[in-house]
Amino acid sequence: MTDVGRNKEVSRRWIEVFNLRDDAAEADVRAPEFIAYPPASLDPDPLRSEPWAKFLAGFVEGFPDLRLTVEVAVGENDLVAQRIHFEGTHTGVFQGLPPTGKKVAFEGLELNRHGDDGRVVEHWFQLDTLTLLQQLGLIVIPGPRLLPRILASPLTKLRKKR
Repeated sequence: MTDVGRNKEVSRRWIEVFNLRDDAAEADVRAPEFIAYPPASLDPDPLRSEPWAKFLAGFVEGFPDLRLTVEVAVGENDLVAQRIHFEGTHTGVFQGLPPTGKKVAFEGLELNRHGDDGRVVEHWFQLDTLTLLQQLGLIVIPGPRLLPRILASPLTKLRKKR
């Protein structure tokens, strides 16, 4: 097996052991110098192994039945990119939100850089948090820079009709 093939298998296995809630196997996939780069909307700071484990525990607490599925994986050199499908039921507290009982399904992308031994050294990921929040019944309000543009568009159209 090539290094790329091995790295793709390790990345896929990482998802499998997460689904099994095998914390020891999940930790073993990560290199000692592991660092994850989450989207700023979830956690603005890079996460080393222990904070990463706590981050994952927060998702599992909110969605105990959360299952991840690798939809597509591509690799080149020491990098593996995967499109991940997430599915679960919000039956626990998630980021301060009490359980809603709602089922959610959303997508994510991840990029893993593997070390010489195949373990994951760096992990970047993005999640479709807008879809997740909408499925939980939360309304996303535009920020102060976008709100005037959203409001101006219908007003401009009304003025043109006169």
